[in-house]
Amino acid sequence: MHIVQLANFYGPRSGGLRTALHHLGAGYVASGHQVTLVVPGQRYADETLPSGVRRFSLPAPQIPGTGGYRAVDPHRVRAVLKRLEPDRLEVSDRLTLRGMGVWARRNGVPSMVISHERLDRLLEQFLMPEPVARRVADVANRRMARHYDTVVCTTAFARAEFDRIAAPNVRRVPLGVDLTTFAPARRDDGWRHTLTGNADALIVHCGRLSPEKHVERSVDTVAELTEAGHRVRLVIAGDGPRRRALERRARGLPVTFLGFLSGRGDVARLLASADVSLAPGPHETFGLAALEALASGTPVVVSASSALREIVRPGCGEAVDDRAPAFAGAVTGLLESPEDARRAAARARAEEFAWPRSVRGMLSAHT
Repeated sequence: MHIVQLANFYGPRSGGLRTALHHLGAGYVASGHQVTLVVPGQRYADETLPSGVRRFSLPAPQIPGTGGYRAVDPHRVRAVLKRLEPDRLEVSDRLTLRGMGVWARRNGVPSMVISHERLDRLLEQFLMPEPVARRVADVANRRMARHYDTVVCTTAFARAEFDRIAAPNVRRVPLGVDLTTFAPARRDDGWRHTLTGNADALIVHCGRLSPEKHVERSVDTVAELTEAGHRVRLVIAGDGPRRRALERRARGLPVTFLGFLSGRGDVARLLASADVSLAPGPHETFGLAALEALASGTPVVVSASSALREIVRPGCGEAVDDRAPAFAGAVTGLLESPEDARRAAARARAEEFAWPRSVRGMLSAHT
């Protein structure tokens, strides 16, 4: 098959969506399919990635306040699709490209949309009351589900809003994690000592510094731990529009901002060298950063309001209320547990989410 993947909000340097698209596309190619990835960019570009995926970038303006994210005009996408003549269409966008299902149906192309976020939660973030957000999301989700042959959700959390409207064409396919790049063997005790200084424990937060990630809760967690007399250091890897505000919030606390780490190997080394990783975002529909921590042998403390509560199990982490004291208590409990046991449990859980398994599930949904 010739599978065309479409996405807006494709990270210019990193991001969970970019990671997922690259791994899925590489898996499709390895399975014998032709893959073209169409994404926004600074200018027109047509290139072949090392995986064998053809990446076609369309010029698109930057979205203010997002640190470089872009969204291409759907009209340009439709024009490209006519030339590409896909056998299957895979859309990773429920907002700006939601109309691509209609295009696919009119042109006789089987289509699939991957729900990477909860629409009702997105609307709540914009201060819409929960009952109103649900009603608006239900109307939009019914329309979208009718337009695509298949709606893929990565977790039960992501699927809940489609189950609420009894959408008949929903499939659940978990994403995966790179078990080679992210592994306990990446631990670097020398670098760890440089980062922690006199601290007894290294806590990390990896990801984009944007409002929906609630990075301030990680900072407040360290404030709680420090107040209780624990000698810890929080290292935040990532950049984004909230960085300056977070730096002000962390003033006087044992917090280090590393900024964006361009090498995946550097991220893997940081995660493997940490004692605990934090993922406080309450709207995560899968949480690749948390899975990468688990693959690195590092337990995670996550928001119980997110899909990560489905992934974290006793021994490899904890899902807690969206309050800094709850996160601090979970961190303390993990640090008091035997290190070898918690690291082994984290790695074992991650190994249940290999990318080849996800690729097989997505290809099954395409057929």
